[in-house]
Amino acid sequence: MEAQQESRFTLRGWRYWIRPFVVLLYVLVLLVALPLLCVDLVQNQAKPLTVAWFIAGMFVIVTIPMSLWTILHHLIYFTQPELQKPIMRILWMVPVYAIDSWFAVKFPDLAIYFDTVRECYEAYVIYSFMSYLLNYLTREYELAGTLGSKPQRKHIFPFCCFPSWPMGGIFIQRCKQGVLQYTLIRPLTTVIALICQLQNVYKEGDFNPRYAWLYIMIINNVSQIWAMYCLCLFYLATKEELKPIKPVGKFVCVKLVVFASFWQALAIAIVVEVIDLNKKWGWNTKEELANGLQDLLICFEMFIASVAHHYTFSYKPFITVDHNIPWYRSIKNMFDVSDVRDDVTDHVMRVGNKVKDVQSLWRKKPKQNGESEPLLQESSRPLTPSSSDGEMANVLGYGNCPYTSRRKSSKTDTTVSPVQGNISDDFSDKE
Repeated sequence: MEAQQESRFTLRGWRYWIRPFVVLLYVLVLLVALPLLCVDLVQNQAKPLTVAWFIAGMFVIVTIPMSLWTILHHLIYFTQPELQKPIMRILWMVPVYAIDSWFAVKFPDLAIYFDTVRECYEAYVIYSFMSYLLNYLTREYELAGTLGSKPQRKHIFPFCCFPSWPMGGIFIQRCKQGVLQYTLIRPLTTVIALICQLQNVYKEGDFNPRYAWLYIMIINNVSQIWAMYCLCLFYLATKEELKPIKPVGKFVCVKLVVFASFWQALAIAIVVEVIDLNKKWGWNTKEELANGLQDLLICFEMFIASVAHHYTFSYKPFITVDHNIPWYRSIKNMFDVSDVRDDVTDHVMRVGNKVKDVQSLWRKKPKQNGESEPLLQESSRPLTPSSSDGEMANVLGYGNCPYTSRRKSSKTDTTVSPVQGNISDDFSDKE
């Protein structure tokens, strides 16, 4: 009994002392930060910009511990890595958004640089949510077969005139690629916006076609709508299978924070365009005013988001008292982005292959008998609802070699889930 009590105060017993340690550390930070905020407020004679920054800071101070507390408990009870890793990526959205927006309010000249981080993480969150849904479904079901046996899911408004995607492997592949394209386009347009800002041709909130903001806004809008549409379509096709994890609240949290913030920024830009700027407010240009109002609102909204995340992405379903996963394994898994790298690489290769196929169609010379070679060779055969498990593993971003080899090496194990394979690897070296 005494040995058990002593082990709680060692590195191995980190689950027992990490919570009071984090609380004490945060109290010390507050004891330093709060006086500095008050001093800054007094020195600037309560200018509107400083008051806005101070009020936003109060919300951030309350928001951060609530989100970190939820993340910390997921680390303590890190018993299902394939589900909790994407959940923690989503939970980190609130601290990233709140801190980023808070500093952007204080330093409007540097807002474009702070917003670059936030906008890139936005795409990461959408990808993580799709990964969360896929990981759960592939763990519980043979997903391609389950969808292949369902009635055809038609496209919904505003893309109801598009041809339907065949249910099964092709449907999963198209939905995932629709989300992944935003993961690529959003960071790319953000970098382009940063370069344009340095060249003084960006002008955020300015609808003048001479500047880059209008075109980048349209590209981001189209890409984001398509990503969210693919996510909605995938949910509609699998909502019965997703009922045990109560996906509606999770979906609303992700959609409101990511999708609504974009339209909020657009609405603020329109309002700022038609009002007169008063430099006594603390912002020197309409662009700074639009960015400042957007960042200020995000600081307020992240408090609501942190409460919603605490209940919708709760750690309680993952509580297992006697688990013994090392602390470094939990932290390593939380920051592991190898799955993102593999999926993005696979998506880029698929897009590149399609571009090459189109080019070869135009360059292909007809044969002597007047017939041309087929565009898609057998090696590039698309997935069908009856695709093999190895092909489905490749669609889901896990690669086909390990799983097909396992099927060949074992006659008794007829179905191997890609996610289950990863779970066994994650728990193979428990302490």
